[in-house]
Amino acid sequence: LLNINVNGPEKLKDISVNAIVGSVGRYSDFTRGFLPKMDSDQGRWVRVMRATQNMSGVPPIEVYQIGDVYFVKDGNHRVSIARELKMESIQAYVTELESQVPLTPDIQPDDLILKAEYSKFLEHTHLKDLRPEADMTVTVPGQYSILGEHIAVHCYYMGLEQKRDISFEEAVTHWFDTHYLPLIEVIRERGVLRDFPNRTETDMYLWVAEHQAELEEAWGMSIRPTTAVIDLVEQHKPSAAHTLGRWGSRILGAITPDELEGGPAPGEWRKQYVETRREECLFADILVPVSGKAGGWQALEQAIEVASREGAFVHGLHVTPSEELQDSEESKAVQERFEARLAAANIQGELTRTSGEVAHQICDRARYTDLIVVNVMYPPSPEPLARFSSGFSTIIRRCSRPILAVPFLEHGLDSPISKMTSALLAYGGSPKSEEALFVAAYLANRWGVKLEVLTILKRSGEVQPQEDLPQESDHETILLPMQERARQYLEDQNVDALYTPLLLGGAENIINQVEQNKHDLIIMGGYESAPVVEVMMGSTVDGVLRQTEVPVLICR
Repeated sequence: LLNINVNGPEKLKDISVNAIVGSVGRYSDFTRGFLPKMDSDQGRWVRVMRATQNMSGVPPIEVYQIGDVYFVKDGNHRVSIARELKMESIQAYVTELESQVPLTPDIQPDDLILKAEYSKFLEHTHLKDLRPEADMTVTVPGQYSILGEHIAVHCYYMGLEQKRDISFEEAVTHWFDTHYLPLIEVIRERGVLRDFPNRTETDMYLWVAEHQAELEEAWGMSIRPTTAVIDLVEQHKPSAAHTLGRWGSRILGAITPDELEGGPAPGEWRKQYVETRREECLFADILVPVSGKAGGWQALEQAIEVASREGAFVHGLHVTPSEELQDSEESKAVQERFEARLAAANIQGELTRTSGEVAHQICDRARYTDLIVVNVMYPPSPEPLARFSSGFSTIIRRCSRPILAVPFLEHGLDSPISKMTSALLAYGGSPKSEEALFVAAYLANRWGVKLEVLTILKRSGEVQPQEDLPQESDHETILLPMQERARQYLEDQNVDALYTPLLLGGAENIINQVEQNKHDLIIMGGYESAPVVEVMMGSTVDGVLRQTEVPVLICR
């Protein structure tokens, strides 16, 4: 286990008693301090102790030397007595052994196992030769066999993908470079070890891999390793304030009606995900509910359009009213059609079949994706009482990811899918408007979307009390700085845009601007007011969803 090699004949010399850290063969018979555990050995220990009060004339012990420490081959009782007498050294016949892993006198029992396993791992993988800079120490025994399994599985799939035999050393380096190291870089960038100071990077790699597998089993969907890192830290961050906040959110979520739940804070998704993406796409994982009805397939077609531009993975979600219907022929037919459509478009994806309340299933899985593409067959009603039961309002309010709302058109799949080449950004300066501004800049740069910025002074509701309206003299004072803020941000991102000021941001004004300039996408922030105000008074978002014939990208 220790990858040891005999280095020359045994030598007689004085060795430090404190450097003797273990035994060979009878390690389980003695404690860490070399006191005997068994009754019979305790009696022998006493007899030897009486006979050798000063250890003079006692034959040397026999030890193995590995690095700076020694393991007793013969003479455990003598070592125990030497410690009792507080002797600094003892004579020993020393057989030197070589190990790739250095050992020190302060090593603990678990450390011995870890050092041995690490040494064997290095011998097996030749990682010290292939990647000399690698430090893959762990703090829990048994982990190196799991790492070995990761490499073996990687080797197997490399062979399938490349249709050839893969040497083990090639698999080791490819696994290290393309799987292990990128995840370690995310762990470093996010400062994860600050929250887990007694763990190593390889500990975190293995913990993330385990957490990723648990998430995939729980939700029936593929989870990216970087997503698992973020979720793991969010769930297990040890600070008391974080734990209290996490449990407080769960309790409030359980007792608060969906219609009155405020949802995550604006910008949560960007803060958690975008900082670790560097040059990657913004929407790497897309969630699209597929009901099997015409509207669901429209949403899938729009999701495919986004995925083709982003190189994204499409997570389909088919929700049935009961568990029994999950495996029905109708449900299987939905999955077959979903898979066939993605294959035809050369898009990677998968469909999860589950049961329950549709809005909740979408929101629960949204946190592991970057964009939700949903058909709006039943937009939020203009009637206050009806808004209390709007599933779509629940999705807008509770999901922490952008939502691409696809209007249901009567022609179904015969209706053209928006190519999203020209967008109207409804910007009002609120935190959620700032998120919409960020996404709009990305689409303009990455997709080449032509952008018009409709600067809106007031957007919180369809109906605005007269006393809330600014006086004529206040127009330029309030409106122009807001427009300049948007202009400055977009110019910093090298985005050219058309800027149109609009005093009142009602839904009809936004729709009129879209129709007038032939935009095929609207970008705007989500609900801005407190949930109870949105439910009672309505919102610009709801009004746009009821009237639009182009997709609406709702950000928060």
